[in-house]
Amino acid sequence: MKLKEITTYLESVAPLAYQESYDNAGLLVGNPEQEISQALITLDVTEAILDEAIASGSELIIAHHPLIFGGLKKLTGKNEVERCVIKAIQHNIAIYASHTNLDSVHGGVNSKICEKLGLENCQVLSPASGQLKKLVTFIPFEQAAQVQQAVFKAGAGHIGNYDSCAYTIPGKGSFRGNQNTTPFTGKPGEIHYENELRFETIFPKHLQNKVIEALTEAHPYEEVAYDIYPLDNVHPQVGIGMIGELPKAMDEKRFLRLTKKIFDVRVVKHSPLRNQKVKKIAVCGGSGSFLIAQAIGAQADIFVSADLKYHQFFEAEGKIVLADIGHFESEQFTKEVFYELLTKKFPKFALRLSEVNTNPVNYLV
Repeated sequence: MKLKEITTYLESVAPLAYQESYDNAGLLVGNPEQEISQALITLDVTEAILDEAIASGSELIIAHHPLIFGGLKKLTGKNEVERCVIKAIQHNIAIYASHTNLDSVHGGVNSKICEKLGLENCQVLSPASGQLKKLVTFIPFEQAAQVQQAVFKAGAGHIGNYDSCAYTIPGKGSFRGNQNTTPFTGKPGEIHYENELRFETIFPKHLQNKVIEALTEAHPYEEVAYDIYPLDNVHPQVGIGMIGELPKAMDEKRFLRLTKKIFDVRVVKHSPLRNQKVKKIAVCGGSGSFLIAQAIGAQADIFVSADLKYHQFFEAEGKIVLADIGHFESEQFTKEVFYELLTKKFPKFALRLSEVNTNPVNYLV
């Protein structure tokens, strides 16, 4: 199997367009045309992970955290990142990362956290804006159905749990081709009037090229008239963090102890307890302190995340319980996300879950 088959699929699930501006997800080391037969799945890329990949015969490392965040100006082996890149190239091992883009989609990092906690009715906590665009085009009546279906098949027309969403208005278009044209209807040099449908639908902006290609291939006209509008609407299926509900309300201490057990956490740091039952739970894998206000606004009883600073615990203000379970601990099940996605799509492809604990944080107990 070619490497690009794996990366293309992963990016269809978690598009690179959904990553945060500071991030560096995608193929970091390797040739997309490279043939691979086995991949190693990990949270982080370290020298120990490279050694594990070499020992297991894995030609690809799939990680959550990118090995390379900033630009590399030299490869001299002066730090672990450079040594890992050098070793990967020497042993022809590709490195791929799916980071904040995997955080931002249903079925990704935060969905897995919700699953582990047994949450129901889960939704994105902070939906992303600016990820949608609107297509407007004009189609002859008789060809309208085929063009619409082609555009829908390319990924347009999805709103929440609905697909094939569009709006049409009948009207009359006019055009005149010069002598170098072969119009679908009408004659060169003559103004022609055609009964058409104005067809409007939305699509994720990262699919624009695919949607326009589908439109122009299915449309009968030589020159297809269309408009693309950027939208400020939030995308309810894309964004950071999630919020859901426990099947039954429980004591907050019991919930924290349950979370500690599920995530195998040495210690849970938390803001003052409210001595209330909890049911609505917000989560964000990794560093989620920037979502405290959104969790409070969504009326969550507890917000489970990591990397909260001292002063940020004051932001709870008795409205919520903030629980810091550790960065690695909150994202550890991301390996399962990769494994489940890839085994479902490529059941015969060999995958290994790394046995190396890459958590750099230790506790003296």
